Amino acid sequence: MEFNNFKVETFIPEGYLKDLRRNLNDIGALTIGGNYDNCMSVSKVTGSWRPLNGANPFEGEVGEICEAEECKVEFCCKKEVLKKVIETIKKVHPYEVPVINTIPILSPNAVIEYL
Repeated sequence: MEFNNFKVETFIPEGYLKDLRRNLNDIGALTIGGNYDNCMSVSKVTGSWRPLNGANPFEGEVGEICEAEECKVEFCCKKEVLKKVIETIKKVHPYEVPVINTIPILSPNAVIEYL
């Protein structure tokens, strides 16, 4: 089955949110239906992590569990820009290893055919 649309999720400190939105919009990742851009959802969440030996954490100390408020960013994009989306998130994101989830989305017609 061919996937042409993807939902992307990442978690980022709020101070980096506007830069992320601008950069993603500049590559066409936040455009829906041709008539809307800057389309993404943001939810505040509490993230937790523990940097292990060898890590260079943006926040927290090696060996210690850290919790902080983050923004969960969600948006849909076309397959054609997905590689640029991942590169852009990595470029803007302050974390050593950002979480980037890419989830394939079935088009409504594919869902109907599947059912």
